[in-house]
Amino acid sequence: MPNAVIIDAVRSPMGRGKAGGALADLHPVDLLAQILSGLAERTGLDSALVEDVIVGVVSQVGEQSGTVGRQAALAAGFPEHVPGVTVERKCGSSQQAVDFAVQGVVAGAYDVVIAAGLESMSRVPMGVNKLDKDPYGPVVHERYPGLTNQGVAAELVAGKWGLSREQLDDYSARSHERADAARSGGWFDDEIVPVTTPAGVVDTDESIRPGTTSEKLAGLRTAFDSESARAERPDVDWKVTAGNSSQITDGAAAMLIMNEDVAKSLGLTPIARIVASAVVADDPVLMLTGPIPATHKALDRAGMTVADLDTYEVNEAFASVPLAWRYEFGADDAKLNPVGGAVALGHPLGASGIRIMTTMIHHLRRTGGRYGLQTMCEAGGMANATVVEAL
Repeated sequence: MPNAVIIDAVRSPMGRGKAGGALADLHPVDLLAQILSGLAERTGLDSALVEDVIVGVVSQVGEQSGTVGRQAALAAGFPEHVPGVTVERKCGSSQQAVDFAVQGVVAGAYDVVIAAGLESMSRVPMGVNKLDKDPYGPVVHERYPGLTNQGVAAELVAGKWGLSREQLDDYSARSHERADAARSGGWFDDEIVPVTTPAGVVDTDESIRPGTTSEKLAGLRTAFDSESARAERPDVDWKVTAGNSSQITDGAAAMLIMNEDVAKSLGLTPIARIVASAVVADDPVLMLTGPIPATHKALDRAGMTVADLDTYEVNEAFASVPLAWRYEFGADDAKLNPVGGAVALGHPLGASGIRIMTTMIHHLRRTGGRYGLQTMCEAGGMANATVVEAL
C-alpha cells in the first residue's frame, strides 16, 4: 500500500470571533483561500496536482454553505478541475478530514490531497444552523433523558473527576502563560500564514491574554447555571466559566498530504506522518469523555503507551477535559498542551483539528521530539485521536 506523508501544515492567526475581531471582516472563503495559497507557496506545489480539498466545517450555513473547499480553491487560483468536499464531525471535523485524506492516499484514491479546516465564528455564529430546533429527536431524549449542552457536560466531567474551580482556573491561566511565551518566543512563526484583511495584515494570534492569572479568572461568574439548569441539575457544583473554557474564534488551517513516492518524485521532503488514528463514541450525556477511549484505541493501534509520547494535545474545549484526561492516564503535565491550547488560542470549531495538529507537528520538530498524540472531544460523545510522528 502507498505510504501517506505530511509535506507541510499551516494555519492562520487566531482572531476573536466577534464583530471587530482581527479576521471578522474577511469572508470565510477568502480566509481559507489565503491559507491554501500560503500552503502551495511554501511547498512549491503545482496546485494542478491537487485531487481534492477536504475541509472540516461545523456551521455549514450562510457564508460557509457553498462547499467551502471548492470555493476557496477557486479563490486561491487553483485550476478549475480541483474539487472540494466538506466534512462535519463537530469539533473534530478537520481532524477527521486528515483521517479521510490519509485513508484516501493509502487506498490509492489520491496521490496529492489537501486536508483543511475553517470556521468564521464572528460571521457564522455557533448554533445558527440549529435555528432553535432540537437536534436530537424524541427517541434519543427518551433513551438519554439527561442530554444537555456541552457546558453542562463540562460541569459533569469536572464533578466526576473531582476537579475544583481553582484547578480549572489554574489550568486556564497556564494555557495563556504558555501560549504567550510561545508567541513571544516566535515559536508560532513557522506555522502561521499571515492573512490580509480589509484593515491590513494579521500575523499573530489575537486571542492570547498575557498576564492572565487564576486570581483574575476566579472573579468570573459561572456560565451555564441558568435557573432551568440548576433545577434540572441540583447535584452540580457550578464552576465552568468563560475564562476556563475555549474562546470563540475565527481561523483556518491546511495540510498537504501526499503519496510518499510521489513526494519523492517531486523533490518534496515530508515533515510528518500519521502513525495511527481512531474515532470512537462514548456516553452522550457526559459528552466530553470520548478522548479517553479514543486515546486508548489509537495507542493500541500504534503499539505505544503514553510514556512513548513526547507531547500530547488534548483540545481545551473546557479545562475539565484535558485535566480529566491527564488524571486518567497519569500523564506528564509539562507535555500536555505545552504551548497552550484553545483556552488561550481559541477554538474555531471546524479548523481546530488541523490547527492543533499543525502546532503539535511544529512543536515536535522545534524541540526534537518524535511522537505526539492529539485528541478532540466532540458533541454527541464522540472523539478523534491521532498519533503523529515528526520526520
